[in-house]
Amino acid sequence: MNFFDLCVAIGRAIGRCCAACGRLVARMLRLTYRYWYIVVTLVVLAVAAAIYNSRNENLTYKMNAVAMLNGPSIQQFEQAYAPLLSGRMLPDDAAITPYIKGHVATHFATYRVIDCLDDGIPDYIDFNQKSQPMDTIKVQMQDRLCLQFRIKVKNLEQVPAIEQALLEWFNSNEAMQQSFATYKPNIAQEVAFNHSQAQKLDSLTSDYYFNAPSAAKPMNYGANGVNFYGDRDIDLFLDDIYDQHRHLQLKDYRMEFVTAPVTFENHFSAAPVPMNGRMKMIVVFFLFGWIFGCVIAELTDKRKAILEWLKQ
Repeated sequence: MNFFDLCVAIGRAIGRCCAACGRLVARMLRLTYRYWYIVVTLVVLAVAAAIYNSRNENLTYKMNAVAMLNGPSIQQFEQAYAPLLSGRMLPDDAAITPYIKGHVATHFATYRVIDCLDDGIPDYIDFNQKSQPMDTIKVQMQDRLCLQFRIKVKNLEQVPAIEQALLEWFNSNEAMQQSFATYKPNIAQEVAFNHSQAQKLDSLTSDYYFNAPSAAKPMNYGANGVNFYGDRDIDLFLDDIYDQHRHLQLKDYRMEFVTAPVTFENHFSAAPVPMNGRMKMIVVFFLFGWIFGCVIAELTDKRKAILEWLKQ
């Protein structure tokens, strides 16, 4: 079989699949017409269930926050996070336990934060989970993770307490504390080094360096025996100064969060659209009600054949 034959076979298979779907929809329409009282009854019940499930006090939102890992690795964090996913192996005295076992916060999950330019600045969160660890275009950040859980609107006032309980749970982990104890002095030294380098670069742009007499200058730039002085020579290292200050800004920002093994870059915020919005639930339940009604109608239509089969 060559490539052309393969394309023909795939096209025929798609055509047969579309024809089968058309015949199925036609059969469902005929059943709806013949047994309308069954189908309509189930559709009405389904729509009523959708309206009840999507009432205001029962709306469910996804809560998201970005966790900063100050030393701990992704693997260490996921090991500490595992008990939250199943609700098992949680000690009764943990602050997060009542919220999980009481089903106040449910469906915990983590998503990787993507840095497209690999410059230490997060670009977006991979909610679709399509990035790969070895991808050099969608780089997975190693010091950030997005945490997510679901909560009903009537329990939203408990979100700050849940956030604090999560921090207590992660920061009480011994392995993560050890990683944090090693990480904190290292990043402090890195910040201090970056500040000293920035001061050295800034000194090259001082008024003294450019405007003092050449004899008083401690250092002169030269090329082909000609000395270069004046503001025009700042272009020689201006890009380096900008790059250094951008890097320094990122490190200073990162240092602000180095207060515990895990901190949150932002507080938990609700997604703008609820998971069980009214129109969405009505459409989904309507389809389920119609399909289930057609199944009942089909069983009713074939009841004699089914009874004969059972009697055999």
